[in-house]
Amino acid sequence: MKTFILIHGSWHSSWNWHKVIPHLEQAGHRAMAIDLPGMGRDKTPIQDVKMKSTVEKICQLIDGIEGKVILVGHSKNGIMISQAAEYRPQKIEKLIYLAAYLIPNGKTQREYSARDEGGWLKPYVTQHPETNSHTLHPDIYKQGLYHDCDEDITEMAKCILSNEPVESGFTPLHLTNKNFNSVPRYYIECMEDRAVTPYIQRVMYTETPCKKVYSMNTSHSPFFSKPRELAEILCDIAAIQ
Repeated sequence: MKTFILIHGSWHSSWNWHKVIPHLEQAGHRAMAIDLPGMGRDKTPIQDVKMKSTVEKICQLIDGIEGKVILVGHSKNGIMISQAAEYRPQKIEKLIYLAAYLIPNGKTQREYSARDEGGWLKPYVTQHPETNSHTLHPDIYKQGLYHDCDEDITEMAKCILSNEPVESGFTPLHLTNKNFNSVPRYYIECMEDRAVTPYIQRVMYTETPCKKVYSMNTSHSPFFSKPRELAEILCDIAAIQ
């Protein structure tokens, strides 16, 4: 049995993983999805959310679990699992990046997002300087995030998605060979992704190589469109010695 910690991406919450967790559990694993600070049911004021405190929350969860964990990060919050691996390398068995930002030491998520000129979302992002956050307009939910998902996902997203803190996007990662690079990395690319395009995914896992790259013919949200197939890949990675 392995323990998976599932980290959602921008604007989202632990809701992302509700279709995947039962498949992981049926395979004999333990899986938990958390709401990052200021997201979902976590009521931290969005203007108070910082990358440091977000990574600390992940590390506190890891510290409370016996044995090692497998961290899975989606989208923007690949940066969170990378930084957590720098602080807890001895507690993390593997890192799995799902269409996620895999950023090298000293760089920021925003730098790589700026290089992703083919993404569909940027014209639909509204900045909120008063709370140091931004939101995504619902008009782009279906085509930008969920084009291969059931219609109810888009309707639920209209009720669930919230402001995203922006400070972490500008925060350089601090990663070392001794810690971060000691944890095996795996990448799952989404070949029909319109949010984090296949182009920038390939750039990232080429610049920061992974043990293995898996491909899914899905949108940015395979946890909704192909949860069983995603869980099978996660289980395959878990079984790698």
